[in-house]
Amino acid sequence: MFFIAFGIQVIRKKSFGGVTPTMIYLGLIAMLVLILIIAILKYFNFKFHLSKDDFHLATGIINKDNIIIPKSKIQNVYIKQNFLQQIINVVSVKIETAGDKKSEIEISALDKRTALLLKKKLFNKTTSISGELEQVESIEEPEVFFKVTPKRLFLEGLSQNHFKSFLLIITFSYGLYSELKDFLKELDLEKHVDGLVELDEATILNLIITNVIIVIGVVLISFLFSIVKTFIINFNLEVVEHQKTIEINKGLFNKVSLSLTPSRIQNLVITTNRVKQYFGLHSLSVKQAMVNVKQQKNFNIVALEKEQLNYLVNKLISNYSEDQGEIAKPRPYFMRITTLEMLVFGSVINGLSLAIFGIEMLWINAVFIPVAALYIYFAYKKAYYKISENFVTIGSGVIDTTTNILEIHKIQGVKLKQTIFQRPRDIASLVISTASKSVTIPYISKSEALIIYDFLLYKVESQDRDWM
Repeated sequence: MFFIAFGIQVIRKKSFGGVTPTMIYLGLIAMLVLILIIAILKYFNFKFHLSKDDFHLATGIINKDNIIIPKSKIQNVYIKQNFLQQIINVVSVKIETAGDKKSEIEISALDKRTALLLKKKLFNKTTSISGELEQVESIEEPEVFFKVTPKRLFLEGLSQNHFKSFLLIITFSYGLYSELKDFLKELDLEKHVDGLVELDEATILNLIITNVIIVIGVVLISFLFSIVKTFIINFNLEVVEHQKTIEINKGLFNKVSLSLTPSRIQNLVITTNRVKQYFGLHSLSVKQAMVNVKQQKNFNIVALEKEQLNYLVNKLISNYSEDQGEIAKPRPYFMRITTLEMLVFGSVINGLSLAIFGIEMLWINAVFIPVAALYIYFAYKKAYYKISENFVTIGSGVIDTTTNILEIHKIQGVKLKQTIFQRPRDIASLVISTASKSVTIPYISKSEALIIYDFLLYKVESQDRDWM
């Protein structure tokens, strides 16, 4: 921005400190030529090829980099096509292992056919492909297992947990109000605003009606926001079944394609709620080791029917059954902690309402108290855990019902936590970690936590199975 402003100043004044417009133009041309030369050199020095067991990439102009990744260590090949890439008909390819949160290799511009061929060869240990982009006459069309319909995508957006969208819109509105507040004062509209405030104070009923209308409007906007966001992210969603992998393709402005290999999966997360269950909708989210948080959101399949969900779960983790293990609940101490959290949250809400709107806004407690009671009830009702011979299943949620599934042989750490308040009550929590995330069995008896702790450690150490 500084150089642009400087250039405009020189052009206006014809000269500035000995610098003339001609010199500016020549400098810009030289810069463009330099950028073009660097781009050409990068292109000619960018080479890759596949051997039987490894992927090789050579890059660099002055400093040469040679990257070698064994095929056996690749956990995902991620193909992306943003709006600009769709126009020029190219894609970017990211190759990831579990070694870092960012992609080890990124190829920014490949034609789609070559990218699909490369992805196929990366999961094949017998064939090679070179940077000269070896061509094949045809790429087999795999079977599409699931393809979302516009109706189910609309129902998915309609039945989502809109609380996050609601908070986002409230935060945006409050920020906009804070910015416009000073602007209104400069326009000398403060007297008009004060007059409206005095009129509302005279009639509390009008204030309540106004606030209710505002809340309803924000709720409707949050519904619309969730529906539009769901359509954009999951547009044309399809799940393609290969012999050993599952491929996910979706997106409107940013088209993505990624493959999921069962051995690379660390956790499965199933999400639904009462409205989704009524429409027969379930979401399946896959967690892998060291994956970029933004990219992890693409590892999500929405609008699945129950039968489709069960099939995919058994495809990604073998021999899992909902009937395995006995359901156990946290101790009632869970409800005490949740009640305390809601009291703190309620105090903050009331404090902000009093500070911003005055004592009239205390009516909000008529809504908050029953909502808090329902929150406590459903949080405890949906909390459970099951331990079987090969799997740990943990349930949680309030509005949504969330089920975390992980394979015991992929556990990397087990931690027993106990606060000073939990010790007199003989209560503890168990934190179970995989390479992708940690899940918690909250507020169970210490003796039970020790039994589970010992069992999980024994299973991990006695099984001769790799976590990837």
